[in-house]
Amino acid sequence: MTTPLDLSQIMLRENALHDKIVVITGGGTGLGKSMATGFLHLGARVVITSRRQEVLDAAKQELEASWPGKILACACDVRDASQVEALLQFTLDHAGIPDILVNNAAGNFISPTEKLSHRAFDTVVDIVLKGSYNTSLTFGKHWIGKKHPAMILNIVTTYAWTGSGYVTPSACAKAGVLSLTRSLAVEWGPKGIRCNAIAPGPFPTKGAWDRLFPGNLAKKLSPELRVPLGRTGEHIELVNLATYLASPYAAYINGEVVTIDGGEWLKGAGQFNIMGELKDEDWEKLNELRMKK
Repeated sequence: MTTPLDLSQIMLRENALHDKIVVITGGGTGLGKSMATGFLHLGARVVITSRRQEVLDAAKQELEASWPGKILACACDVRDASQVEALLQFTLDHAGIPDILVNNAAGNFISPTEKLSHRAFDTVVDIVLKGSYNTSLTFGKHWIGKKHPAMILNIVTTYAWTGSGYVTPSACAKAGVLSLTRSLAVEWGPKGIRCNAIAPGPFPTKGAWDRLFPGNLAKKLSPELRVPLGRTGEHIELVNLATYLASPYAAYINGEVVTIDGGEWLKGAGQFNIMGELKDEDWEKLNELRMKK
């Protein structure tokens, strides 16, 4: 489902993030692991975290081969504030004061909302929204207390501002994370803490694709059909954006959400964008009708 990250396409100069300490939730797989790879390549030390230690251990072993001594793994359920506090302490003990927090942990599935239980709704909202404010509060309080400049990067989605049917818990949670991003950017900016977000479109990852498009749904609902550029995103493209926003080169960007989706959400938003499905003969017929008037 995913191809190895082509590090020759990294945008920033070598060692642009030398000795920065980065904590990435949901960092053992998918986009989280790709971002970890990019940060490591640019000289950062990285702590990856998720709920499953075996997944983290496998990712750590793989990344350690290229960046020995630069990658750490710590199991943490971000829904539990006490575990988040333990994650911060682990980072302080084994790496130092973190400089960058990437809130990437997520959960989602496609379902008619009326078929969801309260527990299913809670699961998604707790991981995405509660997890993001648990980490942001815990790390933010430490940074403020130490007067340590830092940066929070939240991974949201384009339907955070439009909403979307059939993923209602995710839409609600991501909207909350987007509001958290903008609120903290204003409140914590004067304290030296920037807060930004990325809203990715379709970037294939095995875990997400298997959950969202099981069986033959991937062919029936192919994301490429919704994207004006005619393709899904490549992980290196998101990695370049994430590492840039976290870097000193983006020091004046605060409270921003950057969309990277090939124009997907704009295509869905335009009332007449569906006209792109018309064939040449359809346009000719429409033109003939106009000429008759």
